[in-house]
Amino acid sequence: MGKIMGHELAVKALVEEGIDTAFWIWGGPMTGVGSSCVKYGLKAIDMRHEQAAAMAAHAYARVSGKPAVCFAASGPGVTNLITGVAVAQSDRCPLIVFGGASAVNESNTDAFQEMDTLAMMKPITKWAERIVHVRRIPLMVSVALRHALSGSPSPVYLDFPADIVNGSCEEDEVEYPHNYRPTSKPHGDPDSISRAVEMLSKAERPIIVTGNGVMWAEAHQDLQDLVHQTGIPFYTTPLGRGVIPEDDPLCFIAARSTAFKEADVALVVGTRPNYVIGSLKPPRWSPDLKVIMSNIEPNDIGLNRGVDVDILGDAKMVLQQLVQASKGKIDSARYHPWVDELRKQDASRREQQEIIENSDQTPIHPLRLCKEIRDFMPRDGILVVDGNETLSFARQSIPTYFPRHRLNSTHSGCMGVGTPFALGAAVAKPDAMVVSLHGDGSFGMNGMELDTAVRNNLPFLTVILNNGGWAARVEGGVNLGQDLGFTHYEKMFEPLGVHPEYVEKPDDIRPALDRAAAAVKAGKPALVNVICDQYARSSTVRFSTGGGGAG
Repeated sequence: MGKIMGHELAVKALVEEGIDTAFWIWGGPMTGVGSSCVKYGLKAIDMRHEQAAAMAAHAYARVSGKPAVCFAASGPGVTNLITGVAVAQSDRCPLIVFGGASAVNESNTDAFQEMDTLAMMKPITKWAERIVHVRRIPLMVSVALRHALSGSPSPVYLDFPADIVNGSCEEDEVEYPHNYRPTSKPHGDPDSISRAVEMLSKAERPIIVTGNGVMWAEAHQDLQDLVHQTGIPFYTTPLGRGVIPEDDPLCFIAARSTAFKEADVALVVGTRPNYVIGSLKPPRWSPDLKVIMSNIEPNDIGLNRGVDVDILGDAKMVLQQLVQASKGKIDSARYHPWVDELRKQDASRREQQEIIENSDQTPIHPLRLCKEIRDFMPRDGILVVDGNETLSFARQSIPTYFPRHRLNSTHSGCMGVGTPFALGAAVAKPDAMVVSLHGDGSFGMNGMELDTAVRNNLPFLTVILNNGGWAARVEGGVNLGQDLGFTHYEKMFEPLGVHPEYVEKPDDIRPALDRAAAAVKAGKPALVNVICDQYARSSTVRFSTGGGGAG
């Protein structure tokens, strides 16, 4: 069969696994991996920064539902990946990360770009290893994928020394593993399922809280079945938004604080009980709360507080079991007073919100911008949100109707994800309208990836909520290090081939969005720069205090 190069084996192994997309930056010793992507038909999107490459791969995985790949050159190339990989780890997203390294035969000689990047990657990945034999590359890729996709999905890292990735071996020595990952899914213990149904049947104010696990288990319909059969109101974490359309009659986003504080039983499926949901502890939750918790990761069950019923298993299997077990045993009429209470609170708080959303003030209030984006976006559009105040304003004013159609940095709180997330989403779903809503500060971190979008024909719409600085200002107070000025970002990016729009008046927002959308449909990325009130703080909206937003 002849000789085959290490970089060819790496790409062939990915293609054998059905992986079709990677994000990278050119540089040694990984240039051969890039050329092998071309040779074997794996789409490789060349980025402007390694951090953005990892973030774009993260978004691609979340939107497509498939593992994604990013790779970078040795030394600083790999260290630049670290933040993006750490964000993916925080979000439990399956990334396959390849990093170049100095040659094994030059180890400990202070070789060019010799760094222990393997040690750097181990704390922020589920599994990390160095490849030391060319012929074993496909095997190591299979091991990496096994770790990335088993249990709770997470990033993994493979270190490619220069003499391995650019080395060769006889192709007939190479083994490509097949059928090495289990396809069966773990069910919940039947006794735990029965106890959970009994507890819910006796509850007066139950809620269901779900997260990332429901999305990765493809359990959207099963969750809907359970909610509609039982009549129990539901809430999702930021990672899980859209698993049920947020105009569902049992969705009361604006009453989230009340639901958490007054619930007597919480069924928590596929999410960690961390700070995002107040760790299921007082004061955000009742001290008398009873908790039913299901997760595929045993270490997440009981995190931060004890549980009354634990169900270890795949979210899809467990939800199906709960649907079957609750038939005829849970009377939804029992919860009508609770549902009515949440509905009234939700409506009241939305009325308060609508006053600001319809404001004609200038500079524009951020909620007016969010309202215009909400009314403009198609129901199946993909929304990316990036920033501080921007995230807070958007979380409750712009709903999501489809799973995998909303992206932000969630648990890590990392800013700068917006443009690379939008780019990865545009690769994953080229027919969808992708809108990236940024603060002006967060946009500056990875804004040059709009050049990547132009070069790779990946059009999406960027909207900048431009309040002239980092977060909202305190009028008459000290705002040290916050002032960025009301920069004309649209003028900066027009020469790169981006359609520009600049908005100062509320009534001009929608026409600008429509023109930008027309440019995107014609294949051109667009940027709408909207000047907003620099003193508007998300905490001024009373319903969103105390963790009231949907995230």
